[in-house]
Amino acid sequence: MDIYKLLDLITRQKESGDTYLEFLRTPSLSMGIYTLLAGSSDLQEPHAEDEVYYVAQGQASMRVGSDHRQISAGSIIFVAANVDHCFYDITEDLSVLVFFAPAEYTSQKPNSG
Repeated sequence: MDIYKLLDLITRQKESGDTYLEFLRTPSLSMGIYTLLAGSSDLQEPHAEDEVYYVAQGQASMRVGSDHRQISAGSIIFVAANVDHCFYDITEDLSVLVFFAPAEYTSQKPNSG
């Protein structure tokens, strides 16, 4: 059994200097902490896996496809595989728990041409 404390993971992610810290990986699931500072840009591209975000802290807007919503601590967002999405108008530092199923980078993106 693995047990994680969210605040410990957020601290580890910030200390790493990277915006994303993966802390769990199995073939069917991966999890990480993603942090974006207030005023920063989210440059991610669509993923080939389904994804769930749980906003642990912060406030921003989120675009999933053509849908735009305000998000804040406690928000849970589902993004289907290959759907364009991003956080924007980040007004408070965001720390987001991220779940990929199957594990990130284990699926193939559809051919674009």
